[in-house]
Amino acid sequence: CMFEHHSQPLLPHDQWLMRMMMSVLTALAIIGVSLVTGILGYHFLGDLPWIDALLESSMILGGMGSIAYMTTDAVKFFASFYALYSGLVLVATTGIILAPFLHRMLHHFHAEKRPSDK
Repeated sequence: CMFEHHSQPLLPHDQWLMRMMMSVLTALAIIGVSLVTGILGYHFLGDLPWIDALLESSMILGGMGSIAYMTTDAVKFFASFYALYSGLVLVATTGIILAPFLHRMLHHFHAEKRPSDK
């Protein structure tokens, strides 16, 4: 398990910062792969130029909405699934980034309530 058990001491700050960095890097990797997937899909299925495919993919992944008109059924299916996938990516990466903060906070509060600390 990535996180220490509640019976273990709180992770030292420098190790916790490394955990945070790994969480952010994991989230960035997921976002990067998702962005590249969107760019390729919009470029090859929607016949968008590379820069427009980047813009379209970024807008959908960022939750802003579509900017280009989709002309074929293939790109419309791709855009539908990519939009749904992008919503899940937003939730997942937020959880990945916040997990170390929330775990440390809960671990800290739980550690203060141990009977052996009286």
